[in-house]
Amino acid sequence: MTRSFPGLLANDRVDLVLNAGEIHALLGENGAGKSTLVKMIYGVLKPDAGRIFWKGRETAISSPAAARGLGIAMVFQHFSLFDSLSVLENIALGLEVAKARDNLSERIVEVSRKYGLPLDPRRHVYTLSVGERQRIEIIRCLLQDPQLLIMDEPTSVLTPQEVDVLFGTLQRLCDEGMSILYISHKLDEIKALCRQATILRHGKVAASVRVQGETASSLAARMIGQELKTVNLSSSGSRGDVRFAVDRLDYPAADQFSVSLKQISLEVRGGEILGVAGVAGNGQDELLSALNGEIRTTPASAIQIDGQNCADLGPDQRRNLGLASIPSERLGHGAVPGLSLTENTLLTAHERMDFVRLGFINYGKSAKFGCQVIDDFDVKCNGVQSEAGSLSGGNLQKFIVGREINQTPSVLVVSQPTWGVDAGAAQAIRLALRRLAETGTAILVISQDLDELIQISDRLSAICSGALSPALPTLEVTLEQVGLMMSGVNLSESMHAA
Repeated sequence: MTRSFPGLLANDRVDLVLNAGEIHALLGENGAGKSTLVKMIYGVLKPDAGRIFWKGRETAISSPAAARGLGIAMVFQHFSLFDSLSVLENIALGLEVAKARDNLSERIVEVSRKYGLPLDPRRHVYTLSVGERQRIEIIRCLLQDPQLLIMDEPTSVLTPQEVDVLFGTLQRLCDEGMSILYISHKLDEIKALCRQATILRHGKVAASVRVQGETASSLAARMIGQELKTVNLSSSGSRGDVRFAVDRLDYPAADQFSVSLKQISLEVRGGEILGVAGVAGNGQDELLSALNGEIRTTPASAIQIDGQNCADLGPDQRRNLGLASIPSERLGHGAVPGLSLTENTLLTAHERMDFVRLGFINYGKSAKFGCQVIDDFDVKCNGVQSEAGSLSGGNLQKFIVGREINQTPSVLVVSQPTWGVDAGAAQAIRLALRRLAETGTAILVISQDLDELIQISDRLSAICSGALSPALPTLEVTLEQVGLMMSGVNLSESMHAA
């Protein structure tokens, strides 16, 4: 299969063979060509050259509807959902008319319970967490009874318990004869789940290997063409004064599907990274919104940036005080898909980087800043005028992270910093966060990846049902203890009592 875009050969004569009853991994760095390949299989893109054989017969897949008609379903990394519609309505849009009419609400409940991914068909998508939105995509595919299921980073927003359930489901589907093409940057998952792996690098097949004969490190090396550097990022350095403080912050749930924040208190010093762990849906989104100004609270003194009260200020005013923020959802929240990378720099950096004066935008200056981000964070794209929506998920994540870090904020609040990025890019982002902390920035990282938090954080806390546990030094806690903190146990009191 061959497919090119202006200035980019995304797939260069790629061969892929899938067997019935096989879970096959498709691996590669961000921008290696994985998404392009599966979009051709699913009919979203048409190949420039190459042939597809389905069950031994050559076929042309002209559209996603044609792919679904053959028995091919796909769970995309970025959600194709309408926020203003309900779960039921979103799922119905992806099904044939007959299937959409046939007791769909009951079938959603039945399938979601069967596979341990609970969903209420009546809820509107805008009220759901990222993890719950992912469940919609998975359930919608399973309702189509597919023979080939393509999964693009399906576990990136799932809890460890949900991952275990999903893996059990996939294995059962595989045992029943379904073919599964599985894309993930989590190489331990690949080792646990997949038999065979096709590895892409720069648009070409770099290797096709049996997974059991490889280690996570050897798979990473095949993906990036060199050994992955491992760096100990958890060593403590000097700490400065408190730069970011939250004191008994309360925020009532906006609706019945939101989580109330309860007496949130924390301090982050300059040069320090504070990690916040938690199972999805325990108030992470509300916490981020309260900290970055998307929702305002009182009293003003409940949040302070470098001693300045700001709980009642909006996002722009907090940015002017030195705060930068990176949300978990890239498209639509971290970046506008239809705008260029240059224009997307303006969203958060227009005042801090002096891109606007007297009402006039200095596009040359913002483009130069965007180019610097692309160079510093190795963002694979077709230049700074590329639309954000044209980038792979991992490359867009690197751009958004770089856009905020290169503004040298005094405080950085980031949620899921390495969601959906490959091993090399994830390590680069973690190193960049650590280096930013070393310049004196106070950083708060909200993440479901415990390994990541333990690697980069100086202190760890956990959020459960909207309440935040006291932070403990990372080097003094175990994974088991963090798990207890995530379940609401006040570990600091337990340790003190012991």
